[in-house]
Amino acid sequence: MLKDFLPKYPDISVEVCCDYSFVDIAAQGFDAGVRLGEDVADGMIATRIGPDMRMSVVGSPDYFANRELTKTPRALTDHLCNNLRLPTNGGLYAWEFAKDGERLKVRVSGQVTYNGVYQLLAAALDGFGLSYVPHDVVAPHLGSGRLIQVLEDWSPWFSGFHLYYPSRRQSSPAFALLVDALRYKQ
Repeated sequence: MLKDFLPKYPDISVEVCCDYSFVDIAAQGFDAGVRLGEDVADGMIATRIGPDMRMSVVGSPDYFANRELTKTPRALTDHLCNNLRLPTNGGLYAWEFAKDGERLKVRVSGQVTYNGVYQLLAAALDGFGLSYVPHDVVAPHLGSGRLIQVLEDWSPWFSGFHLYYPSRRQSSPAFALLVDALRYKQ
């Protein structure tokens, strides 16, 4: 996306700031933000920039060497789980599951808490316990056997990432080009 866009427009600069909190982009001086579709605030224009995504619960073969594979989300309380702290929901993220119309949120516990997806991936690879991360992030490690996925039939889908910006804002030609370049094309 950006790797294809920026070489075409060398006079356009893009600043990217990564933050898991729900920032008021207008108050903070940002032109736009990125959130999952269901998290975009009212009054914003949202442009899909990625496909729907799925979360996965994964652990290393070493972690499962002396443990049973988890078969239900409720059984996660018997496992060491690597937590994610998100400022958006005031604390530790509750893992979300769905199957046959049943929706669950499970608060997990373990020795390690992070504030980023790639730290959770590393913790799972290192055998610290189970991590709940986007499937696209873990897919190569599942294919190589470095990670084992559990609860796949409980893994929910989320509306993909969207670029969002205030509807009252007059867009510059450069911003319009960027939005068009980032727009998800199936």
